[in-house]
Amino acid sequence: MTNQSFTLDQLAESERIAKRIARAGICSRREAEARILDGRVSVNGTAITSPALNVSASDKITIDGKPLPAREPAGLWRYYKPRGLVVSDRDEENRETIFDHLPRNLPRLMTVGRLDLDSEGLLLMTNDGDLARHLELPSTGWSRKYRVRIQGHVNEDQLTALAKGVTIEGIRYGEVVARLDRQMASNAWLTVAIREGKNREIRRIMEYLGHKVSRLIRISYGPFQLGDLEDGAIEQIKPRVLADQLGLGDAALAASEKPKLSINKPAHKSGPKRGRYANHSGKPSRGSPHKTGRH
Repeated sequence: MTNQSFTLDQLAESERIAKRIARAGICSRREAEARILDGRVSVNGTAITSPALNVSASDKITIDGKPLPAREPAGLWRYYKPRGLVVSDRDEENRETIFDHLPRNLPRLMTVGRLDLDSEGLLLMTNDGDLARHLELPSTGWSRKYRVRIQGHVNEDQLTALAKGVTIEGIRYGEVVARLDRQMASNAWLTVAIREGKNREIRRIMEYLGHKVSRLIRISYGPFQLGDLEDGAIEQIKPRVLADQLGLGDAALAASEKPKLSINKPAHKSGPKRGRYANHSGKPSRGSPHKTGRH
C-alpha cells in the first residue's frame, strides 16, 4: 500500500506554466519551456517569454492561439519492455527506444523508473508526472521482483546474507531478498526482490558475488504484475484498480502497514522457460513461446 497522502488528479492552486502544459498531454516540460521562449504561449491574452511563471486553475492558457486542452485523467499502463530498447524518448547514440515501438494512439506517456538496455519485463508508464514520481519513491514501500539468470553455481548462504544489505564500491544497497529457484550445469535461475531500485542494482550485486547476469526480467512492481502480457504489448490498468492500489478506494480501509519484503515460495523449484509469466512469483505458465532492463 502506498502513502495515502497522494491524491490522483489533484489540482494545484498554483504551478509552473510548463508543468501545466505537460500535464495537459501537449508535450514534455522541456518542450513546453522551448515553446514559451519562442513566444508561442499566452496567459490571459498576453504572450509570455519566460517559463518562470506560476499559473492558477483559472488562468487561460493558449499555445499558438489554441486553448490548452483540459488535463487528461491520470492513468497507468503495464508495458512489456523488450530487450534491446532504450528507456528514453531520445537517445544520443541514435538507438531504438521504447517510444519508437509504442502504438501511436496512446497519450504522451512517461516511465515509472527505468529498465536498462539488456533488461526486459514490466515497465509501468503513466501520463501524469506526479503519479510517476510518487510511485518511484522508496517511501512508497513497493518491492520490485525479478527473475534473474546468472552464470555459475550459487552459494545460497551468500544470497541469504543479502537480506542485511551490502556495500559495493562505496554504494550501499539495502535489503535484497534473493532465492535460488533452479541450479543447472552452468547457470542458475533466481527470484530477486528489491525496494530501492538503484542504477543496475541487481547486476552489480550479482557481479559482486561472482556471477554475470545473462537475463533479467522484471515480473512485478508493487501490486502490478507482468502476468501473461506479451513481449512489446501495453495495457492500461483499470482506473478502479489503480485507485484501490493507491489507497483511494475500498482498499483504503485495509491496513496500510508497510509490508515486509518477501518472495512467495513457488509450488516447485524451476527456472523460467521461454514462456509467459503467469504470476508475481515468475513461475512460467504453459503457452506460446516467450519472445525475448534500469537493472
